[in-house]
Amino acid sequence: MVDRITSAQRSALMARVRVRDTQPEKIVRSLVHGLGFRFRVGTPDLPGKPDIVLRRHHKVIFVHGCFWHQHAGCRRSARPKTRRGFWNKKLDLNIARDQRVVSELVRSGWAPLIVWECETKDIRRLKSKLRKFLCSSTARAGRNGRRTART
Repeated sequence: MVDRITSAQRSALMARVRVRDTQPEKIVRSLVHGLGFRFRVGTPDLPGKPDIVLRRHHKVIFVHGCFWHQHAGCRRSARPKTRRGFWNKKLDLNIARDQRVVSELVRSGWAPLIVWECETKDIRRLKSKLRKFLCSSTARAGRNGRRTART
């Protein structure tokens, strides 16, 4: 199927897709800060470049777009009907990368949380999810490789 807009128009449209500081990210950051936690944003030294890093607690939060990261069962994750080969490959690679990144983080002793874009619509439920994740104690690998309790 032929694209209905020109290549230049498509390029301009795609350039507007934000990578950082999206509205869902801002909502999650505001809630985490409101819960009394301090964090870093845009830390490139960890696998997957988590959106929010709480080093003291050894926890990271990813804010995923439902389409780009294919939130299972979400209506926003519907795949395009045009250029199916391209989109299937791209989105499947995104899913595989996300799984690999989470595994690497867990092996390194980090506790990851994924917040989906659609979850930012119900602030009360999201705040509860964040509180439960951030206030829970987790076990993480210490310097000697043994698991140590974290609060």
